[in-house]
Amino acid sequence: MLHSGTSPLTSGALDGTAAGVPAEASAGEPNAPGLLRLEDEHAAHNYAPLPVVIASGEGAWVTDVDGARYLDCLAAYSAVNFGHSNPRLVAAAKAQLDRITLTSRAFHHDLLGPFVTELAELCGKEMVLPMNTGAEAVETGIKVARAWGYRVKGVAPDEANIVVFHGNFHGRTTTIVGFSDDPDARDGFGPFTPGFRSVAYGDAAAVAEAIDENTVAVLVEPIQGEAGVIVPPDDFLPEVRQLCTENDVLLVADEVQSGLGRVGETFACSLWGVVPDVYLLGKALGGGIMPVSAVVADRDILEVIRPGEHGSTFGGNPLACAVGLEVIRMLATGDPQRRARELGERLRGALERLIGRGVTAVRGAGLWAGVDVDPAIGTGRELSERLMRRGILVKDTHGVTIRFAPPLVVEPADLDWAVTELAAALAE
Repeated sequence: MLHSGTSPLTSGALDGTAAGVPAEASAGEPNAPGLLRLEDEHAAHNYAPLPVVIASGEGAWVTDVDGARYLDCLAAYSAVNFGHSNPRLVAAAKAQLDRITLTSRAFHHDLLGPFVTELAELCGKEMVLPMNTGAEAVETGIKVARAWGYRVKGVAPDEANIVVFHGNFHGRTTTIVGFSDDPDARDGFGPFTPGFRSVAYGDAAAVAEAIDENTVAVLVEPIQGEAGVIVPPDDFLPEVRQLCTENDVLLVADEVQSGLGRVGETFACSLWGVVPDVYLLGKALGGGIMPVSAVVADRDILEVIRPGEHGSTFGGNPLACAVGLEVIRMLATGDPQRRARELGERLRGALERLIGRGVTAVRGAGLWAGVDVDPAIGTGRELSERLMRRGILVKDTHGVTIRFAPPLVVEPADLDWAVTELAAALAE
């Protein structure tokens, strides 16, 4: 049953139907089967998306090509933290489109200085190296850590190693998948880059054992997203921070998915009072409009990169800076973080009441939750498809887990409705 109230679910569907129930497409307009067929024939099959074709979005809701509306509970893996078509972000992008969009870093432009200054301030650091995608930020962080190791710590050439973790997901480049233990990401893409030591996530003793005189960095997700929203023990990150300090090793935090408001803090590291040496940022930094990423650290770390040694034609472009600057200013108010904390408590409490009713475990922080489904009921993919038919979009991972990460602008009543529909889908 649909919940009552003034949600877009009941007050604004293009044809008055319930969410997830397609309307008749107008003659001559693109239809879902036709568009899916075009993708199947001409787009590389590197994804297996749910069979919904989205045409527009506003806030926490999206509308497909047939007019059916869905509550987006994935937010593009946290890239749409501030909602679809956020008015402030769209206005910033439109204004910049009329001025200039790209200069390359061969020249200066009038927004790069304000962007890096305000992002550095938000992070409590001194310098920013702007890039585009999260994977680029991770690759850049690896290069920075190695250069720092050779030029500051004094590690012998080509001997640097970086400690990483089982279950990690840092991107899809060949260097990154080389230290993944996910066979789907790794198998068939070797040979791989050496210099990484993988240990158990959440085990600070394993980190201590892996560190030696040639270790330049520990690269960690404060909360592992793709692994199923895995939250480490409370003593893990503080102990790793101490180990890095004692051994002259950089603590590099991949906050691409966990950062910028998602967990109820600006950064997930702050949940444990930890300040890393290097932040890797992306996804939400572009406001769901532009791919924007960054490596943020103090001067003594980032100045190891010299002119000509690293770059990106689009990194730090004017359009990206215009959108990213507005994201930073929204976060500086603290309002998105507060909303994520409050709504996260509401969501997690509702989800935990489903344990024993088709759910075996719930994990998360802020407005981010991993829900393990009882295998006797079905797979995470099957449950995602059931929820799609009920007007809710989530995504599965690792077989039995679905993730909830709606835009931070989602309404409380819509969250309640989503959990009610989850309960009904589990009972099917």
